[in-house]
Amino acid sequence: MCHHRRVTQGVTSQAPRKQPSLLAVGTVVWLASELMFFGGLFAAYITLRSNAHVWPPKAVHLELLAATLATLVLIASSGTIHLATLARERGDRALTQRWLIITAALGAVFLVNQIREFYVLDFSASSSGFGSMYYLMTGFHALHVFAGLALIVTAVVLVSGPGSLERRGPAVESVTYYWHFVDVVWILLFLTIFVIR
Repeated sequence: MCHHRRVTQGVTSQAPRKQPSLLAVGTVVWLASELMFFGGLFAAYITLRSNAHVWPPKAVHLELLAATLATLVLIASSGTIHLATLARERGDRALTQRWLIITAALGAVFLVNQIREFYVLDFSASSSGFGSMYYLMTGFHALHVFAGLALIVTAVVLVSGPGSLERRGPAVESVTYYWHFVDVVWILLFLTIFVIR
């Protein structure tokens, strides 16, 4: 009888496991479909590269230094949004807002550089297969960054509003997942286009 009571107490004393929110699960599923989309772009890039005698064409000059600095900025933004998540988990509303705003600023710097490159590069989407894939892949990524910035701004508004910060958790968590996804995709793009070539 005493042994049974100890077993029962052991079972009831366990802390309930935290279940992921439906929004977070839906975000992960959606990001999986986005990963397949970018996977198709990478496959097309690799196919064109394997069939080309010279890749990229000799007339193509990429801004490696600017792209490297922009990549570091985007990686830093992944760290700041993680800090925003930690602050939100501690219930620190002001610090959550601050880290989200810093993340948005870093993402905006990256996006401005990407748009600048579209205007200053000495090749276009119609110049070659490389040009087509470059603008297609980086262009779609830039659209995802823009969407991510809009989501971060939305998260800032939600966190700033009245009510419990804990209730805003799933929304901030989903935005964080999306932003990390955007960062990882860019790292792969950077390595594929600028480094390995």
